[in-house]
Amino acid sequence: MKPDENLLELAKVAWGHAYAPYSKFKVGAALKTDSGQTYSGANIENASFGLTRCGEQSAIQAMASKGERKFSEIVIYTEAEDPATPCGACRQILYEFSPEASVYLVNHLGTIKHYKVSDLLPDAFWL
Repeated sequence: MKPDENLLELAKVAWGHAYAPYSKFKVGAALKTDSGQTYSGANIENASFGLTRCGEQSAIQAMASKGERKFSEIVIYTEAEDPATPCGACRQILYEFSPEASVYLVNHLGTIKHYKVSDLLPDAFWL
C-alpha cells in the first residue's frame, strides 16, 4: 500500500519546518480527516524536554483545534535509515482519535511501512 501523495508532500514540507536543535531528528506528519481536510505538523523541541511536541502530536493538535475528531490516514516522514515509528505517547494520542486509521511510515529513501494505529498499540489504554 502507498500513502496519499498529497499527504506525503505535506509531511515532507512539515519535516522541513521541524525545530530539532537538540536531537537533530526531524519529523514531519500529515493526516487526512474523515471529512477530507488535511493537517500537518512537525516536531518542536524545547530545552525543557517534557515540553517537546512530536510531529504526530502537532498534526493531531491542529486537527482537534479545528473541531475535527477522526482521521483516516497519517503519513510520518523522517530521514531515518529505517522509517521511524511513533513514540509511545504518540501511539496513544493517535489511538485516542482513530484506532483503525492507516499509518504510513516513510523515509527519504522511499521505504514505506504501513500499519493500522491499533497494530502499533495493541491493548491500548481507553476510558
